[in-house]
Amino acid sequence: MSRSEALRFLNLAHFFDHFFLLIFPTAALAIAPSWEMAYADVLLLGTPMYVMFALGTLPAGWLGDSMDRMMLIAVFFLGCGGSSLWIAMSESPLTMTFGLGSLGLFAAIYHPVGLAHITHIGLRTGRALAVNGVFGNLGLAGAATATGLLAGFLGWQWAFALPGALSVLIGLLLLKRNGKTSSVAQSAVHAGAGFVLRPDRRTQVMIFGIVCVIALFGGLIFNAVTISLPMFFDERLTGTGGDLAWIGASAGLVFAVAAFAQLPVGELLDRIGARPVLIVLLASQAVLLMFLAQASGWAALILALLLVTFVFAEIPVTSWLLGRYLDGGIRSRAFSVEYVLSLGIGSIAVPLIALLHKRGIGFEGQFPGLALTALIILIAAMLLPRHVRVDSRRAAKATASPGH
Repeated sequence: MSRSEALRFLNLAHFFDHFFLLIFPTAALAIAPSWEMAYADVLLLGTPMYVMFALGTLPAGWLGDSMDRMMLIAVFFLGCGGSSLWIAMSESPLTMTFGLGSLGLFAAIYHPVGLAHITHIGLRTGRALAVNGVFGNLGLAGAATATGLLAGFLGWQWAFALPGALSVLIGLLLLKRNGKTSSVAQSAVHAGAGFVLRPDRRTQVMIFGIVCVIALFGGLIFNAVTISLPMFFDERLTGTGGDLAWIGASAGLVFAVAAFAQLPVGELLDRIGARPVLIVLLASQAVLLMFLAQASGWAALILALLLVTFVFAEIPVTSWLLGRYLDGGIRSRAFSVEYVLSLGIGSIAVPLIALLHKRGIGFEGQFPGLALTALIILIAAMLLPRHVRVDSRRAAKATASPGH
């Protein structure tokens, strides 16, 4: 299997990962009247999906360092697809809960395995990670729309059945294509990936520690900003009169534009490294958060668009760092730890925001606090080593092989 073909499968996997996780919240609106249940009660059935998604990340990382990663991605497609088909055929809350838990478990495979493999198989990993990130964002954007259309015109079962069947077909195709990769090609991939950079153990530990700091504090900023945005627009976009359509359209516009911010950052990572990129992004976030604390009207919309763009632009940086500086044999586990930290801090964002608002601490107090958080990450980023350019021609020769 060629590198470009592997990347196509990995991009599709990232799309489906986010797509599958967001089918249920929209489909629940149609399931509730169909089963004569309250919407809140139906939504609770999805709890096992998110629990298993978090719990499955660490074992998936361990498997990713000990097995063929593309084979695991095939398992991801088959498992998510099969679970989605099971949910489509569910006739009771119990069977649906089991299917949703299974879906979360298989969905946990992608990030520690897929992201590690992207950094393992190629040159210009910044660009590859950025493109892959856009596919994940498109999965987020497409899930609600596709689910609404399928559930509205064909019934909620089809919202799970069609993506599930397509995922199974892609998984079977990947199994067939992955079987054509020779052992000689695989060894060449490992040799090439290891050739690019061989940092000492101390550097690897330092990089991993910095990535953990970014995952914790950056995850807090990401979740707090994205979750708060609709509420912020409701409060600060003067003249809307609480128009939910306008608020939703404004938030949608911001997310849609910011979704592509990873592309130029991916190119910059390969050219100048993570240190200057992070410093610019984090300094910009801190300044924008301070201005947004007092902004209203069109200024609030424009500044929010810039802030979310810089926040989204930061997404591929940690993956690039882990891929460049950590040994290939431990990358999946490193990705899984990073993702667990990000998920863990993300889970407290909603109750934290609710508690602050309940105590009368609005955005004029919350955003300066997030600005301080951005500065903490900036200090950690300044400890990163300076970028060393790799001879791409020598690396290309090292990774080249007929089967790869």
